[in-house]
Amino acid sequence: MTKERLITGKTKLLGVIGHPVEHSLSPLMHNAALAQLVEDIAHLGLDYVYLPFPIAPENLEIAIAGFAAIGVVGFNVTIPHKQAIIPLLSEITPLAQTIGAVNTVSRQNNKWVGTNTDIEGFIAPLQTTYKQDWSQKVAVILGNGGAARAVVAGCHQLGFAKIHVVGRNVQRLQEFGNSWSNSPISENLQVHQWEELPKLIPQANLLVNTTPIGMYPKVDESPLSVAEIANLPTGAIAYDLIYIPKPTQFLEQAEKQGVIAIDGLEMLIQQGVAALKIWLQQETIPVEVMRQALKEDLGLG
Repeated sequence: MTKERLITGKTKLLGVIGHPVEHSLSPLMHNAALAQLVEDIAHLGLDYVYLPFPIAPENLEIAIAGFAAIGVVGFNVTIPHKQAIIPLLSEITPLAQTIGAVNTVSRQNNKWVGTNTDIEGFIAPLQTTYKQDWSQKVAVILGNGGAARAVVAGCHQLGFAKIHVVGRNVQRLQEFGNSWSNSPISENLQVHQWEELPKLIPQANLLVNTTPIGMYPKVDESPLSVAEIANLPTGAIAYDLIYIPKPTQFLEQAEKQGVIAIDGLEMLIQQGVAALKIWLQQETIPVEVMRQALKEDLGLG
């Protein structure tokens, strides 16, 4: 049984920034892993705590400066900061550069270095539990924010034949499409306005929701209607990056249509594992402890 952990003057800080961030399960998951690691490798003297930091967009720059001042070791980045944080970092990895969004930041040589572990998290279930040949398949992605960028890169990595991104804001959508123009990803990528969804859904072997619709506080909403979801082809996968509530309206409707439903829980776990490896410089992370902590919290046993 894990001993109670004491916060001392030597405890180092990790965390997650977002707005809102109260709903985040990252602190629960990371602190469970950190407590286990203290026991497993006590000789290394690992002493960390992971906290949620609600930071409004207008306070982002001053908050990051404050983190440096108090010696924060690293932090995750969630909505709405994944792109806004980039100019505030000294360096970003080529992967984060390709995606154009950062979800994990670490302090290295007194500099902030950003990377993106969302892509690893996103593709994990599609490479294991639902593994198949994606080279003839079509992905349709709802939304065109920072999370959508990681999903596009992930779908490209998996080898999807076509990747369609659907958004509501025409200008942002065009910027999203143009931003990949120097990348090999652009050959398979097309952007569409929301009105074009009815013709795309029947082609979608993978339908991904990267929008916040269905997430707290909009838990009773879905980005698509029941009628739209009914047009998904047999054997399609509906994947929602949201993990609370479980299931979301979107996935509940998809399951009723007999579609395979994946929620954001495994993505959350796997991107978290990748982040801990960076922050702690440790290869062995207690992933099962993280999974169990989340399942217990969500009442899934």
